[in-house]
Amino acid sequence: MKNSQWIGIAAALLLIGACFLPWAYFPDLQKDFTGFFSEKNAYGRPGKVLVFFSVIAIVLFLIPKIWAKRTNIFVGALTIAFGIKCFLLFTACYKGICPDKKLGIFLVLFASALMTLAAILPDTKLKEQP
Repeated sequence: MKNSQWIGIAAALLLIGACFLPWAYFPDLQKDFTGFFSEKNAYGRPGKVLVFFSVIAIVLFLIPKIWAKRTNIFVGALTIAFGIKCFLLFTACYKGICPDKKLGIFLVLFASALMTLAAILPDTKLKEQP
């Protein structure tokens, strides 16, 4: 793809922004959880990990070397796996109470999948062998 690195960078920035949005509303606590907040830090701060992976992916998207493109596929796979884990963790029902899913958690899934797709389809120019 011609513009895959720019699409990947935009997806990584969207993922960083999604970490600050509400991911789930817990009616028993009457609070919104984000990537950086959960009640008594029960779910940790997965936003830190997602921001870390996104920053590494942005740097790797900007490096025009083949090793960076291959490493970025690995980082993208880790990002989408961690995004799925966060989705399952934050939206799972507990003690008969199901949290309301908010826009942020869906953006995490979408942006991580788009970032991985952009990493799989890089725009690389190959040198011809004589």
